[in-house]
Amino acid sequence: MLAQKGRIALGDDVGRWISRALALPGIALAPLEAPISVGSVRLPGDFHADPADRMIVATARFHQAPLMTADQAILTYGAKGHVGTLAASS
Repeated sequence: MLAQKGRIALGDDVGRWISRALALPGIALAPLEAPISVGSVRLPGDFHADPADRMIVATARFHQAPLMTADQAILTYGAKGHVGTLAASS
């Protein structure tokens, strides 16, 4: 949806982009597990209500993986110690 809205540029059809990304070494698709869904509605601290962002943050927290993003709301949330973040240039 972000590509359709012009908020990100993938340079290819989203299906092909995902297939190419998943073919890279070290890249895996994390399944949506029940604890992630529950965690998305129980995030500590103050985080905005966008359900997609909440799922992304909850997934990173569940897997104890840093989240690379250019999203300022997620970076601010990470700076508060709630999730590991790495700033990506947009």
